[in-house]
Amino acid sequence: MSRTAWSRREFFRRTAIAGAVAIGGPALLSACTQTSTGGSGAGGTLERARSAGTIKVGIANEAPYGFTDSSGKVTGESVEVGRAVLKNLGINDLQATTVDFGSLIPALNANQFDMVTAGMFINAQRCQNAAFSTPDYTAPTAFLVPKGNPDGVSTFEDIKNKNLRLAVLSGAVEQGYAQKSGVPDGQIQVFDSQNTLLQAVTADRVDAAALTNISLNDVVAKNPGANVEVTKGFFPTIDGKQTISAGAFVFRKADTDFVNAFNGELTKLHQNGQWLQIVTPFGFTQDNLPGADVTTEKLCAAA
Repeated sequence: MSRTAWSRREFFRRTAIAGAVAIGGPALLSACTQTSTGGSGAGGTLERARSAGTIKVGIANEAPYGFTDSSGKVTGESVEVGRAVLKNLGINDLQATTVDFGSLIPALNANQFDMVTAGMFINAQRCQNAAFSTPDYTAPTAFLVPKGNPDGVSTFEDIKNKNLRLAVLSGAVEQGYAQKSGVPDGQIQVFDSQNTLLQAVTADRVDAAALTNISLNDVVAKNPGANVEVTKGFFPTIDGKQTISAGAFVFRKADTDFVNAFNGELTKLHQNGQWLQIVTPFGFTQDNLPGADVTTEKLCAAA
């Protein structure tokens, strides 16, 4: 019986959007005004935020997770879900600071903000340095195919067995998934952006493009005239292990009461249908709702 591996896939190409305030990296973090320190119980981060009615959060300016749009509004799946949870906790205002993705946890621990709303995947290394909420979403792999899916693509094995041409995004994990699933390199073409993946499919240069269903749904939503569709999401089995990636909210390790309170409200959103209403505009579907077997404990314990 195969084991389940819990791994974070790489996020995809980041979108630089006007209006965001960037912090260059760890060297600049100490120069910024700090928030008050974390801690549990009375006087901790949660109670201070409730008292102030506002909280500072970190984002990485990555659509569709947490970004500043062209109007200057901070939005995204993680931001909007976070807003809903925080409102239920009595915190009505969210102020975002944009930092490079790799600086989010260092900036959090340097008290530049009090939580991360960037859709960050849970993995063992990150769990050593921060506390994660219960999984907010999972990110299955899917394929972008011509409308009607004429080749019947649903897995990497279909690509291999039907000798189909596959597009993958440079730097993303799908190329490795395809190769480890036995797809020959000659059937794989690498592209540098989500738009070029779309163009390759619509121009019949490839038969399918592989990425997360979240990103592909976002591409389709932004190109309503394209004659394409997204297949049902799935988790590839690689080296006998199912790969499951899940994103969550991130807190300082000392903020146990905050994490517990946040988890309670996040679970309610997952169960009452409000979560799906919030995330649908960002390309998320019911397929991205974590199952009961996808837990932070398992993700943090994975090698």
